[in-house]
Amino acid sequence: MTSPSSRTPLIDMVKGLACIAIVGHHLAFYGPMSDIALALAPGWIAWLSEHGRMAVQVFLVLGGYLAAASLAPRGVARFEFAGHAVAKRFVRLVVPYAVALLLTVVVSALVRTWMDHPSVPDEPTLAQLLANALFLQDIVQEEALSAGVWYVAIDFQLFALSVLLWAAVRAWPGAWGQRHAASVARTLVVLLTAASLWIFNRMPGLDMWALYFFGAYGLGMLAHTAVHARYASPWLALLLLLGGSALWIDYRGRIAVALVTALCLVAALRSERVRAWGGIAPLVRIGQMSYSVFLVHFAVCLLVNAVVSTWWPASPALNAMGMVLALALSLCAGRWLYLRVERHVPSWSTALRWQLGLVGAGMLVAFPHNWA
Repeated sequence: MTSPSSRTPLIDMVKGLACIAIVGHHLAFYGPMSDIALALAPGWIAWLSEHGRMAVQVFLVLGGYLAAASLAPRGVARFEFAGHAVAKRFVRLVVPYAVALLLTVVVSALVRTWMDHPSVPDEPTLAQLLANALFLQDIVQEEALSAGVWYVAIDFQLFALSVLLWAAVRAWPGAWGQRHAASVARTLVVLLTAASLWIFNRMPGLDMWALYFFGAYGLGMLAHTAVHARYASPWLALLLLLGGSALWIDYRGRIAVALVTALCLVAALRSERVRAWGGIAPLVRIGQMSYSVFLVHFAVCLLVNAVVSTWWPASPALNAMGMVLALALSLCAGRWLYLRVERHVPSWSTALRWQLGLVGAGMLVAFPHNWA
């Protein structure tokens, strides 16, 4: 069949919905506005607090699909150097990430002066700042500077692991390896996906490593293969086998969401009508800027939480309105970060400047007496 575009309005629209769900989850989970507004919609707020985080699985599946589309659309690596591909990904991720974390550090310092709540981060340490700047916070057991930034570190690990997998297959010696590179790579993806779903994802102590999450990511990669295959049935059967057996071994809601997402992705993107559909424009735009919204929303929500819950601490209606306002302002701030920072092609010097800016701002906030 004709290969569909790796990026369609449908994918961006789904990312937009997942992005809104994540912001809603953090608004419901962290409070204090949600604590005050709970009386108005206890079921809805409780659902967002408990289950909204499942939207991360959607991002993982889509991330695997898009990684396969960009790195090896025909099953064979199309990048020249693995190191260059990984470095390029790091720089593209880290520049808007550092800008957003710098904003979070400043907002946290401001809010800390008048709101005492568990959602407000403590003053950062130098080790914490450096670990966050390098995506190492969970690995070295330092607290994250913002909600959800663990996902950025995991996304980078998953991408780097995928690059190394395809690069290793391409380097396979001998003519046989060259002729069958695509088959070997897909076999390795299947094996790694199965190992993650059946073993590693059942070990919570590994949740700072890519292997824990590769199951959902690998389902996305295999969904890409199914979309492009002449016959999708064998690949759909494989997806069902991998996901179904994982759920039979140990039922996990997150894996069920990932499996359903992968299956729906294949069904949708093999349809010419769906691929040609322009989607719902506002959701498509949110999906395109979802990374920026994801990065910046915690700072915005923290500030709105502090203002609304301080001025109207006993009004469920006004605090519910504050949650809606926080969502709207998060989208606006994400739009600004997307247009001003994320869309521009960064360089290593730009990345280094923003990383140093993050560390410097954090030190100024935490140790002002050292700079007197």
